[in-house]
Amino acid sequence: LPIKVFDDIRLGSLSDRSQLYKDLAGGPFFGANRPGAKVSQGMMDSFWLHGMQAGHKNAYDCIKAFSETDFTEDLKKFDVPTLLIHGDDDQIVPIGVAALRSSKMVRNSTLKVYAGAPHGLAYTHRDMLNADLLAFLKT
Repeated sequence: LPIKVFDDIRLGSLSDRSQLYKDLAGGPFFGANRPGAKVSQGMMDSFWLHGMQAGHKNAYDCIKAFSETDFTEDLKKFDVPTLLIHGDDDQIVPIGVAALRSSKMVRNSTLKVYAGAPHGLAYTHRDMLNADLLAFLKT
């Protein structure tokens, strides 16, 4: 993704961190900005609360860590079975720049793509995710 995307997140974090988390939760993180989305207020409030509980400096520094660190060489070294799960409607980290690329780099990987799933699929698709994780761990 262009660095401007992350610069905007950093700016939002500095100018009004609380609103940034509310905007992410009520928009792209859970796909709440998509027609027909069913995202509860409780789910959005939980995301906001978790964000606000993080130390501000740590959360701010994390933006740099996840946006500017190249894990390519690390991924190529994986030598254990690896399960990659990604939603095909992730508006935060699009599948094409993440899981599709990672699955080609990680030997012995399995990629599961959840149709219509957003970045926050651990909340929105938790039953499917838990079933897939359990099945993978049993293999």
